[in-house]
Amino acid sequence: MTRDSIEIGDTTIAAGERVTLDLPMASLYSHAPMSLPLQVVHGRRDGPCLFVSAALHGDEINGVEIIRRLLHLPLLKKLRGTLLAVPIVNVYGFINRSRYLPDRRDLNRSFPGSEKGSMAARLAGLFMEEIVTRSDYGIDLHTGAIHRENLPQIRANLDDPETARIASAFHVPVLLNSDLRDGSLRQVAAERGIPILLYEAGEALRFDERAIRAGVKGIVAVMRQIDMLPASSRLRRPTEPLIARTSSWIRAGCSGILRTTVPLGARVRKDEVIGVISDPFGQQEREVLATSPGIIIGRTNLPLANEGEGLFHIARFESTRAAESTVEAYQADEIPIDPAMEQESPIV
Repeated sequence: MTRDSIEIGDTTIAAGERVTLDLPMASLYSHAPMSLPLQVVHGRRDGPCLFVSAALHGDEINGVEIIRRLLHLPLLKKLRGTLLAVPIVNVYGFINRSRYLPDRRDLNRSFPGSEKGSMAARLAGLFMEEIVTRSDYGIDLHTGAIHRENLPQIRANLDDPETARIASAFHVPVLLNSDLRDGSLRQVAAERGIPILLYEAGEALRFDERAIRAGVKGIVAVMRQIDMLPASSRLRRPTEPLIARTSSWIRAGCSGILRTTVPLGARVRKDEVIGVISDPFGQQEREVLATSPGIIIGRTNLPLANEGEGLFHIARFESTRAAESTVEAYQADEIPIDPAMEQESPIV
């Protein structure tokens, strides 16, 4: 039995087809047309519809490469259901290497959007109408902000059983039970009953090979979990991720030049020295102390610190030692390990 075709924008996509679309958006003031790029892979057999999106913040580019690699996998020939791949959601910000849109709004605080609202609201509305409302699941790809790097992690509403199931399948070392923020893509998807994962890894405006490979591997694992791709019996069982229920930022107590003393993924104890801030002469120095035990899941890569700026992001676990073992096992693992995934030359 042949699957029904689907219609997105003005285009009809038949079962078994792969089509690249450009959904019209507001043009630039230079009169240059703009569009939202989308590739639809509509499988021949029934299955869920999954959207995978990146660059919701225009300077978070790791996800763009993750989606490119995902779309090149020969494994997609066995796809059940439909994959909606949107490598660059905030095209305006991507062009300008900016997190924001030209109206200085954060797209991830502008959902569900409106046809008659701001530029951000209109883009959010288009993305909701053509992508999110068609989907049964979603994976949104992010990085840390500029000069900030994140350990590979999933942020999701882990109190929802189906969201927790696919989050665990992604196989990153840390799952962060994260509150829903007003106007975020995760919030509006959750309100519509669509389980959605937010993958955080790496730093804005930089490629991180390990984070990219982990992202591709995680998406494929989720697609297997929801029966969009066939299961693989050749994979060894990965280390189970640990759930962090709370996290906090350690902020600079004074302005100066920061010397960090712990790496990303390190286990820290309460009151442990994790950095030192000094003036350029070294005459005044102030230690940066961990305010709680946990794992460093994010940190600044910029040594120049202003008072009050976030320096280290610490996630707290019931067992910090177990979390440390999980992170170490993950960091020692070779990515990818799935023989069905195409091997590409690593970015160095």
